[in-house]
Amino acid sequence: MPQHNNSDDVLILGGGVIGLACAYYLLRAGRGVTILEQHTVGSGSSHGNCGTITPSHLPLAAPGQVRQALKWMLTADAPLLVRPTLDAERIRWLLRFAGRCNERDFRRIMDQRVPLLLRSRRLLEDLVREEALDCEFESSGTLYVYRDPAKLDAARRNLPLLRSLGLKVRELDGAASESFEPALLPGVAGCLHNPADARLRPDRLVAELLRRVRELGGTVVENCAIDGLRAGNGRVSVATEHGERQAREVVMALGAWSPKLGRGLGLTLPVQPGKGYSITYQRPTLAPHIPLVLKEAGVCVTAWDSGFRLGSTMEFAGYDDSLNRRRLAALERGAARYLREPVGPVVTEQWQGWRPMTYDELPIIGRAPNLENLWIATGHGMLGVTLAAVTGLLISEMIGGKPSSLDPAPYSPARFR
Repeated sequence: MPQHNNSDDVLILGGGVIGLACAYYLLRAGRGVTILEQHTVGSGSSHGNCGTITPSHLPLAAPGQVRQALKWMLTADAPLLVRPTLDAERIRWLLRFAGRCNERDFRRIMDQRVPLLLRSRRLLEDLVREEALDCEFESSGTLYVYRDPAKLDAARRNLPLLRSLGLKVRELDGAASESFEPALLPGVAGCLHNPADARLRPDRLVAELLRRVRELGGTVVENCAIDGLRAGNGRVSVATEHGERQAREVVMALGAWSPKLGRGLGLTLPVQPGKGYSITYQRPTLAPHIPLVLKEAGVCVTAWDSGFRLGSTMEFAGYDDSLNRRRLAALERGAARYLREPVGPVVTEQWQGWRPMTYDELPIIGRAPNLENLWIATGHGMLGVTLAAVTGLLISEMIGGKPSSLDPAPYSPARFR
């Protein structure tokens, strides 16, 4: 392909759900948008997640999590696995994360994250409805399922905080849980029902957003390797395998890859890849009617008309892209403890992906320090689909110089300087 020196209005690096949402809102605001994707659109962590939209999601950095992680370090199929490492960057990240596993920081994270989650939940439903996005969206709620009464009692301690933040959690005892969700096996201690949550098919959401971005005049360039960012006079240009591109504004939405690209500019983006797994099946006969989180097993279960997925787990192992068969099998073993039909008749996909995890469990949204035209949209952790709409809106507002829909300061890249 010939070399060229392109000039773009807004150049978005990354064609996952975050990059597409940024493109959509920027196009609706009248900007010209080009997306550069290193592989194919939606091929990263936007593809194989469980598609739950979860304002109810609690931070991983919870009191007692360090002790639990240490217990699980030698258990290869544990829901949370931290592999030993000599990588200084990962060690620093883990120490900062561990320092936040306390009650004070847990509450602070919730205070700063829940308003963002609730706004994005409303925006996403509006977007799906107004644009007629065919992605199997349903305002289903979610059900957190407990078989251990002690674990359920511990979870109840968070209910006053959740309710104070506007999350209307409903408690169900064992009998009510099994009546509410017939797919559950007997022996449930109880459930927490989160009616504000929802679900969709994430790969279909990505495909539909891609369709709308193109219809609105956006350009999408796939299989375009990004070699680096070059800074000069407070602005950046983008070096690609097809030549250098200039843009009025550049948005970095590369998920777990963002810190690798930012490092060349001296940017501090403390994002670690948190590896997750999923298995997708044809839909079983007795599929749950509501997405489930099987709490002791750490397994998420989502059923759509088009399929059935077991997913979750969290593994800090760097940029290891192998499919660990033992951890995949743990998803099925965990589901078998809770569900009458824990798997579907045919496996259609086994998947792994890297979630972009920040140690303070807040996304990174805003202008890069000391760089006039570089914007960051990454660090969404396990909540990329949930937070996509509000991230796209905030980025479009900030680039356009408009007042922000909510205070973006807690999510600013400048907090890491």
